[in-house]
Amino acid sequence: MKYLIAGLGNIGLEYRDTRHNIGFMVLDAFAKASNTVFDDRRYGAVAEMRLKGKILFLLKPSTYMNLSGHAVRYWMQKEKIALENLLVIVDDLALPFGTLRLKPKGSDAGHNGLKHIQTTLGTQAYNRLRFGIGNQFLPGGQIDFVLSDFSPEETVLLPQRIQLATDIIQSFCLSGVEHTMNQYNNK
Repeated sequence: MKYLIAGLGNIGLEYRDTRHNIGFMVLDAFAKASNTVFDDRRYGAVAEMRLKGKILFLLKPSTYMNLSGHAVRYWMQKEKIALENLLVIVDDLALPFGTLRLKPKGSDAGHNGLKHIQTTLGTQAYNRLRFGIGNQFLPGGQIDFVLSDFSPEETVLLPQRIQLATDIIQSFCLSGVEHTMNQYNNK
């Protein structure tokens, strides 16, 4: 059984440690824990790994956030991955920092990466792991906020929250979305 785990973010050093790149950060930690490395491939950096008989493709799209759907669709089609085995990891302004919410479907909630994936796949019914980045910005400051680095206080807590996100990925692949939601959505 194959899975596509897509962590959303933007390529380039200027975006590397920003809130908007939490999807990349989570996949980097997940790959590192398994001594898996990413290769530059079509539409992004891709790592392939096995987890108890399952094949996982980790994808960090190189299309920039707003065109993430191209990379997701390409890798789903190339590897013949079923929609229910797709998991998208994304930052979320509506959740307090470090809050993690797994959902099997939902709206894009104004997130351009999710919006493009929804448009490209033609459905809202795909799994997503929302990683709360908070919303401590003044009116009109949303773009600057998501493209800024985490605060020193958040940076201290980030490794533990990223580890929890990697645990959720593993549980999703091994136990399914419903079991994983029940186990982790209130932590």
